[in-house]
Amino acid sequence: MRLISVVILTFNSERFVKTCLDSIFSQEGSDFEVIVVDNGSKDNTIGLIKDNYSQVVLIENRDNLGAAKARNQGIEVAQGEWVLTLDCDTILENSFLANFKKIEESLSPEIGIIQPKVLQYDKKTIYSTGIFLSRLRKFYDIGKGKKDNGQFNEEKIVFAACSAAAFYRKDMLEAIKEKSGFFDENFFFLAEDVDLGWRARKHGYKTLYYPKAACFHCGNSSELNKKFRQYLCWRNRNLLILKNDNLTGFKRLAILMLYDLPRLLYLLFTNDFVFKALKEIDIFYLGKKTE
Repeated sequence: MRLISVVILTFNSERFVKTCLDSIFSQEGSDFEVIVVDNGSKDNTIGLIKDNYSQVVLIENRDNLGAAKARNQGIEVAQGEWVLTLDCDTILENSFLANFKKIEESLSPEIGIIQPKVLQYDKKTIYSTGIFLSRLRKFYDIGKGKKDNGQFNEEKIVFAACSAAAFYRKDMLEAIKEKSGFFDENFFFLAEDVDLGWRARKHGYKTLYYPKAACFHCGNSSELNKKFRQYLCWRNRNLLILKNDNLTGFKRLAILMLYDLPRLLYLLFTNDFVFKALKEIDIFYLGKKTE
C-alpha cells in the first residue's frame, strides 16, 4: 500500500486529540505518517502530543491561521501519495485504513478524492456521506442527522468531500493548487473543502463515496461563536459562487432573489459581521476581475 499522510488540525483540542491519535496508531500496518498542525492552542494540546506521540510531525502556529492555511501547511510537508485530512475530534474505526487499502490500488486515476462514511459519536447517526450542491447553490452534507440503517452503504460519485475525514491524491492536490494554496486560504474556515472538490471536478477529477471506510466525528470542537460561523457561512458561499460558478442571467438572478437576498436582509438585522463580509466579498470580486 502506498504511504498515507494523515494531516490533523488542532485548536485547543486537548480533550479530543488523544483519542483521535490512538485510533490512528492502532490501525494495522506502518504505511502512514501523522502530521499535526496546531493553530495556536492555549490548552495542553501541544504538551500532550510531545509527551506521548514522539512519532508525530508537529507544526506549531502561534495564532489561529484558519483551517485552510493549517491543512496546507501539513500537505506541504506530507510525503504520502494520499493525504487523509482529519479533524481532531474524529475517531477511526479499527478497519478504517485496511478497508481503504482494499480499494486504493484499483482506483482509476480520475478518482482524486475519497469520502469515507462519517458517523456522529453515537455511531448510529450520519454526519456526512459526501457533499451535495443544489440548484440554489446550497451545499450540505448528504444524510446528515439521519439514522444509519444501511441506506448509505453503496459506493457512489458525490460532488465533494467533507474534509473532517477525506482522502486526497497528493498529485491531484499539486495539479489543482492555486496561489492561495491547495485549500483556498481566502476561506479561512468552512466551505474550503467544497471549493477544493469543485476545482477538482473542473480539472476532470471525481469524488468517490466509499462507505466501507468508516469513522466517527463530534463536530464544532472549536466551539465557534454562532454569529461568527454565520458570517463565514454566508461570506464563503458567495466566494465559492464568484470563484467557481458559471451561471449568468435569469438563473443567477433567481438564486439571488430566492435565497441570497432574503438571507442577506435577515443577517443585516441580526449579525454585525455581515458588513465585514460584504467588504471582503467585494475585495475578492475585484481581485478576481484583475487576474
